[in-house]
Amino acid sequence: MVVICPKCRTKLKVDDAKLSPSGSRFKCPKCSAALVVKKPAPPAETGKTLDNTRVLVAHSNPEVLESARAVLNDKGYEVTTATDGIDVMVKALREFPFLAVVEVSLPKIYGFEICKKLKSREETKEMKFILVPSIFDRSKYRREPSSLYGADDYIEAQDIPALLIEKINTLTALPEKGLEKPQPEEKEPAPSPESTPIKPAAAGIKEAVIEPSAAVEPGPSAEKTEEAVEKAKRLSRTIINDIYLYNAAKVTESIRNGNFYSVFESELKEGQKLYDNRIPQAIRNSGNYYSDTIREFLEKKKKELS
Repeated sequence: MVVICPKCRTKLKVDDAKLSPSGSRFKCPKCSAALVVKKPAPPAETGKTLDNTRVLVAHSNPEVLESARAVLNDKGYEVTTATDGIDVMVKALREFPFLAVVEVSLPKIYGFEICKKLKSREETKEMKFILVPSIFDRSKYRREPSSLYGADDYIEAQDIPALLIEKINTLTALPEKGLEKPQPEEKEPAPSPESTPIKPAAAGIKEAVIEPSAAVEPGPSAEKTEEAVEKAKRLSRTIINDIYLYNAAKVTESIRNGNFYSVFESELKEGQKLYDNRIPQAIRNSGNYYSDTIREFLEKKKKELS
């Protein structure tokens, strides 16, 4: 293990075999300061095991959540849903699902950051992750993401009805039929994906953003304004996360070199155009959410790289 001398800040490599739980004494070779180094305690046993009947689905679009829930319930899985990153962390550590299907651009904590955090924890390191990209221009991307950031697979939102169970079976080596399905209560049958296609919102951002109204409603309520602002922020997160998801190494290098805005000038202009076309003027006047989201993303990445 590596320890740092508290006096001169020299990094010292110490053989773990020479350490005891009560502490072993060493002398810093540079400043001669006396050090007491204790053997790290083994990770505490949580007593928790992953629930192989439960799946956590996290997405900011309610239609995607319901699409995934219907598919998973049909195969007998219990489903927990979340709409932001903090909610995902809380529910994952409380319910220990064996699988999490997580949108990349979740608010509060990004999906790939959630994956990294939970994969690094002893009690959740075996949890499987399927990322859901938030593509704002589907015609641009005809390839897989350049990195899954520790996740086990990815799936486009519009492919959830057809491919989600297949991907789960591949990850878990379950039989194709999935879990034994409990007997449902008597109710009207839910429409199948073939008879009721998912709206474009479930496939990405096309309907998940705000369309300008034909006529301005007088005096919009605070609730409607707050909802419109959140949609503007969600579109902004989608744009920057798509740029990152499909150009991870290039983004990282440009941040290190301090030229992100020039390297991705065309992508950022394209995103700005989409943002201006989709977000009503009144909401754009209330705050520059697009620029703020990009700046916050870059600041966070700079801290991670430092």
